[in-house]
Amino acid sequence: MPRSINRVLAEAAQPDPFTDDDLDDIKQEVVRDITASLIFGADPAPLGHFPTTHDQANKDLQALSAQLLHHDDAAELLAKLCDEGIDPDGALHFACLLNLAGYHDGAQFWWQFSAGAGNATAAYCLQLFHLGRGEMRDADHWAHQAFALTDQYPSPVFERAICPDPHFPHAALREAVGRLKVDEVEEFGFGRVLHPDPGLAERIEELADAL
Repeated sequence: MPRSINRVLAEAAQPDPFTDDDLDDIKQEVVRDITASLIFGADPAPLGHFPTTHDQANKDLQALSAQLLHHDDAAELLAKLCDEGIDPDGALHFACLLNLAGYHDGAQFWWQFSAGAGNATAAYCLQLFHLGRGEMRDADHWAHQAFALTDQYPSPVFERAICPDPHFPHAALREAVGRLKVDEVEEFGFGRVLHPDPGLAERIEELADAL
């Protein structure tokens, strides 16, 4: 009995080379790039290599953290956070400092504090943070938050610079952060949360130059 055309086509079909995980990775790459373009402008040209989605997210987060610490008003914003305790922009910069020092739980706490107060850049940092850990659901949540906050509360625009891969955590940052005040906030799942002090704000330019 002749085979039906549908059966012939089904037997000739090649297996799908893309898994669901592959499609999720592609989706996250697109969301990350669109979010970055909205906040920072056009993306730079690729460097000729193809890192994984997770690796690229970690590199982008480290580069953005370093760039924010080099910003002219970083010391002023950190000092304001020290004095008032509730400054969203200061919280963003402090979180970036903690991230570069290797205190990732503390960085997450202060990014969430800043994003909760309407800072789109902090939400984008959280997207990269979770994407770097392979936590796709959380990364997707913060990507949507960054979109929404960009429309509601425009954040300062920072250029996405191409720079050599730094070595983190940085020893000078870890030493400075190690002397900070610590609070216990177990009920929020963050454990020990670090607080900035005026001495750290005064040293931020020196620490940024060491990166």
